[in-house]
Formats: sequence, C-alpha cells, structure tokens
Amino acid sequence: MVALNQADLQAEEAHIADQVKTSLAEFESQRSSLIPILQMIQQRHAYLPAAVLDVVADYLGLSAGEVFGVATFYNQFRFYPPGRNPIKVCLGTACHVRGGDIILENFERKLEIKEGETTADREFSIERVACVGCCALAPVALVGETLHGKMAPSKVEGLILRIAIEREKEEREAQRAQKSDNDSNPS
Repeated sequence: MVALNQADLQAEEAHIADQVKTSLAEFESQRSSLIPILQMIQQRHAYLPAAVLDVVADYLGLSAGEVFGVATFYNQFRFYPPGRNPIKVCLGTACHVRGGDIILENFERKLEIKEGETTADREFSIERVACVGCCALAPVALVGETLHGKMAPSKVEGLILRIAIEREKEEREAQRAQKSDNDSNPS
C-alpha cells in the first residue's frame, strides 16, 4: 500500500473548496467565526484540506498562516482524509512503557504509511493518541471504534488481515446481490 496519490488528493481538495465557498455564507465574515467554520468543514468532510484553509482565510480576511496556526493548535482537526478503518495507537505513559511505539511502528511498516497518513485505497489511516483511558489493557490500539488491548506486534498483521477478509466478503456479497438483481430483472 502507498500513501494517497497527490493528484487525486488535489482534485478532491479543489472540489471540497468549491463546496465550502457556498457554505461560508452561513457564517459572519469575522475572526470569531474561524473555529466554527473549521468545525463545520471537519464535520462535513472529515478533514481540513489545505486548499480550503486558503478559502477560509480569504473569506475572513486573515492570512493563510493565521488560519493554519489556529487549526494546528487544536488536535481535533485533521489535515489528511481518514481511512475507512482509522487506527489510533495509544502512546500514553502506560502504553508507551509497554511498547506502544513498537505497535505504532508495526502498523506503519505493514501498511507502508507513516503516522498521520492514509493508504492510497483509503482503507486505513494511522494516528497516535495521548491516552484512551484503558491503561490496564496497555498497549492499546483502536481500529475504528473497536478497542484492542494487550497489543503485541504479532497481532498487528492479524488485525489488518481480518479487515481485508471482511472487506472481500462484503464485496462478494454485494456482487452476488447485484447478480441476483440482474437475473431477476432482465432487460
């Protein structure tokens, strides 16, 4: 797996920027609207594309650096699209002491992306988190909404393989359903 194709990402960001331009009319053109605007974009698109930050800066009469500075200050904002299976590796004290960094490295190596990136097929993204509050289960990783405690390097490949198998199963079932629909509705 490789990181996202830059040309595809730029095209997507340009499309999102066009959508955001029309949504900005919901907000007053003043500095106090910045965080609500960023939150709206994050909620609708799951991340803050770079091209959109420029659009917001122009609308509010701020520099792109000011908008980026505010967005990077708050860890609620993402700058890359998340994968369908976001992986969050806890690196709080308990998880770090028990090898959380090794778990993170194994996910990065297996998926061939770095922390903060998304695979080209948008199936996975990886990020580090400060603490998920399950210190007794350290080290911990969240895959989607599912908590995986007592992680070991050997579990990383199994988790990724399980997700791939589930995705293939869903695709086969969808193909069967489509074939069944086509057979029952001949043209």
